[in-house]
Amino acid sequence: MSVCSLLSAHGVPAHGPLPPEPSLAAVAYWYSPPIISLLVLAGLALWFVAVRRVRTRHPGNPVPRSRSVAILGAAAFVLVALQSVVERYDTTLFSVHMVQHLILLFPVPILILRAAPVTLILRLASPRWRARVLAILSSRLVGVITHPIVTWLLLAFVMWATHLSPLFDAALDDPLLHHLEHTLYLVSALLFWAPVFSLDPVRHRLSRPAALFYLITQMPQNSFLGVAIMWAPGVLYPHYASLPRTWGPTPLEDQQLAGAIMWLVGDALFLAAVFVVLAAWMRAEERPASRYNAEQLAQELAEIRRREAVLAERQKGERA
Repeated sequence: MSVCSLLSAHGVPAHGPLPPEPSLAAVAYWYSPPIISLLVLAGLALWFVAVRRVRTRHPGNPVPRSRSVAILGAAAFVLVALQSVVERYDTTLFSVHMVQHLILLFPVPILILRAAPVTLILRLASPRWRARVLAILSSRLVGVITHPIVTWLLLAFVMWATHLSPLFDAALDDPLLHHLEHTLYLVSALLFWAPVFSLDPVRHRLSRPAALFYLITQMPQNSFLGVAIMWAPGVLYPHYASLPRTWGPTPLEDQQLAGAIMWLVGDALFLAAVFVVLAAWMRAEERPASRYNAEQLAQELAEIRRREAVLAERQKGERA
C-alpha cells in the first residue's frame, strides 16, 4: 500500500495532519516547506533585474510601472492561494479549496497577462532569439492552442472534468496530483484570458464586442457547475466525508457553501471582467479618431524603422 493510500485510509489530507479549528492565530500560518515562496521571490528578482536592464538600454522607453505593479499583485495572490492559511485548509474544507481555485482562475492569470512577461523577454533577447520566440508565437500549433474557441472550451472542460470526476478527490490525497491540478487551472486560465487581457503579442486578440460575447457565454457554465455542486444530494468527494473533523460545518454544508462561492463569487468576477471590457470600449469610443489614427501611424512607422535597423545590422554582420 502506498503512502498516499495509507494517508487516505486514515483520513489525513495531502498536506499532512488534520489542521486545528480555524482561529485568528491561524491567519499568520505559512505553509512549510516554503517552496512556492522561494520560487515566487526568485521570479520577482529576475523580473526586476530584467526591468532594470531594459531601463539601462532604453532610458527613453522603460518598462511601464503598471506592469511591475501587476506582477507584484500576481505574486501576492499566488502566495495567498498556495502558501498561506488557504493552502493549509484547502484539503480540509471544500469551501476554502474553492476560494483557492477562484484565485488561480481570475486575479493571478489576468495580472500576469497585464504584466506582459513575453514582451519583457523579447526586449532583452538578441535578434536571433527574438526571431525564434516570435516564430514560436506565430506557429500553427500555438495558433490552434490559443484560438478563442479552443480556450473557451478548454476552460469549461477543465472545470467540469476536474470537479465532477475522481480526479478531484484523488488530488486531495496526493500532493503531486494536487500541484498538477493547480497548474492545470492556471494554464487553462492564462489561455482563456489571453485574447481579452494580454498585453503580449497574441495570435487571436478579440475585439471588444467579441470579448464581451466570449466572457458572457462562459459565465453560465460557471453558474451551472456551482449550482450543481451546491444542490448535490450527497457529498461528492469521499475525502471530505472521511475526515475526522469535529469542528466547522458538516461535509455536505461545506460543499453547499463551496458551490455557492463558485456560483456567486465566480459570476461576480466574470461580471467585473465584463465591466472592464465595457469601460475600455467606452474610452475608445470617446477618443478622437484623428488622434487615434495619428498614434497608430506613428507606431507603424516606428516598427518599420526598427525592422530596417535590425536588417541593416544583420547584413553588416553577414558582410563581415
